[in-house]
Amino acid sequence: MKMIFPIAGLSGALIFFLTTTQAAELVSEQLQDPKAADVVVVGHVLEPKKLPAKDLLQNIALPRGFEINVFAEGLVNPRMIAVAESGAVYVTRRDVGDVIKLVDLNNDGAADKKEVVANRPGMHGIAIDKNTVYLATVNDLYKAPILADGKFGTLEHFVDDLPDGGQHPNRTLAVGPDEKLYVSVGSTCNACDETNPESATMLQMNKDGTKRKIFASGLRNTIGFDFEPTTGELWGMDHGIDWLGDNEQHEELNHIVEGKQYGWPYVYDDGKFNPQDEPPGDISLQEWAARSLNPIGYYTPHAAPMQMTFYTGNQFPSDYKGDAFFALRGSWNRKPPAGYEVARVHFEGGKPIKFEAFVQGFLTREGDRWFHHGRLAGLAQARDGSLLLSDDTNGVIYRIAYTGASTANRSPGAPTNSNGANIRISNIDSITPDDPHLAGISLKLLEAGNPRALALVSPAFGEGRMIPKLYAAKGENISPPLKWENGPIGTKSYVILMEDPDVRENPPFVHWSLFNLPPNLTELPPGIPPVPELLKPKGAQQGKNDFGSIGYVGPNPPQGDAPHRYFFQVFSLDTKLNLPVAPTREELIAAMRGHVLSTGYYVGLYDQ
Repeated sequence: MKMIFPIAGLSGALIFFLTTTQAAELVSEQLQDPKAADVVVVGHVLEPKKLPAKDLLQNIALPRGFEINVFAEGLVNPRMIAVAESGAVYVTRRDVGDVIKLVDLNNDGAADKKEVVANRPGMHGIAIDKNTVYLATVNDLYKAPILADGKFGTLEHFVDDLPDGGQHPNRTLAVGPDEKLYVSVGSTCNACDETNPESATMLQMNKDGTKRKIFASGLRNTIGFDFEPTTGELWGMDHGIDWLGDNEQHEELNHIVEGKQYGWPYVYDDGKFNPQDEPPGDISLQEWAARSLNPIGYYTPHAAPMQMTFYTGNQFPSDYKGDAFFALRGSWNRKPPAGYEVARVHFEGGKPIKFEAFVQGFLTREGDRWFHHGRLAGLAQARDGSLLLSDDTNGVIYRIAYTGASTANRSPGAPTNSNGANIRISNIDSITPDDPHLAGISLKLLEAGNPRALALVSPAFGEGRMIPKLYAAKGENISPPLKWENGPIGTKSYVILMEDPDVRENPPFVHWSLFNLPPNLTELPPGIPPVPELLKPKGAQQGKNDFGSIGYVGPNPPQGDAPHRYFFQVFSLDTKLNLPVAPTREELIAAMRGHVLSTGYYVGLYDQ
């Protein structure tokens, strides 16, 4: 099986789960002789301008019940993170050339003490195995005991001949469940014939450096990798090739298996040929592809995946346990930019089933200009079950924790009374389509006239009928298909809103909002990725839902409630909207004021 992820503007998210045959149909046609291609590839150098992080936290989008705070700041350039059994947090600083120890003495979620515990130029990779720490620079590996006070003992230099770094000098390492040491060695180039066979590989060795071998090859730069906790199998996120275009090559989720090769530099994605390089000897591109394993999952090109960790803690809700998280540093050669976020990979039975954006808001836009508020690098699980995320541009480590807050005992959209207990809605018809809680009537009241009806339907369910579980939060949580008629003359864009008015606490609950849908568009396919800006339809954008994330979140009323109604609303506007990235419902409605030409709605029901 393969996971195929549609490309979207800022990140690649959810998520189709297709057979290998189906996946192959999505692959671009290949020339019989790729070298005969006469192709112009368009690439962009577009690193967003950095902005101060002073007010960053209030703009971060997280799933409902999660909070983010500053764990430590003033760290210059924190990179990879490891956490000891004592709870002490160790962070490498590549540019400074050291490792710092951070300790939260009073358990308030912020570090109270920091000290340097090791120095070596170019220090980057770090792994902790019980009371031993392993460290990596470009060419060298070190290990040391962790002393009772948390400091490191004398560094033992046990490997001194890793391949030269070139374009990818940032080594990472981990101790596997087999008690072997695994070291990721990136390629020296974008795409080339390497002279050192250990470049672009995953190495395996004993913990003293002996019996070193190539575990897997054809991995361009797998900085983030980890072992699935139930199976012990190795998974990693590999960086794709640059300069194949804004939407080539995807970042790859690979199941890394001993003795296998993964395509680079001659083959990428699901068996596509890279026409700028030829395999060695008499091996053809077709033969190289046949020898290579394809990725299991595809993420947006050039998003730059960094440190990866499987969640094994107990602080997050139970459905997070066993899932993988990885930081995305962000693109420098894609338009629009991609990455600048944290993504989650849902695992079931030891296998990945879908990607999902987890932390967003480090990237914003004003008109045609993009700004980033940090570039992400390290990600690790703290002893209390929170996640620690390093931003080496601002010198900050953030802490992401699940508090539940006032929503700990309610699902998105669950109605509550003033005491927070679930209540049952006895009459689902008690709220009419013209209820002022719905965006439709809110805007009608602001218009000088009465916009004519705009027909809207969903091929997935009938008017007033049950929404299939496929589109629910506890199903596959993909957005349903929608179709609407052309707006009147003068339509410049469309807005879609999905709301649940049957929530009694601050209704309606916003499940989905899209805006700047192009005027020639009259339908949306299922499974719109949860990202701020879409590549298809080009220029369309999405806002925040009341879950706190960006894009679609499916119906999820509480057990025992009568069916909730979900209003899908369409608006044709006489303008495109100039809004910040991922606006709220209130911001969206304010911008629509005075611009609505026509509107319509379609209602579906859902209960558990």
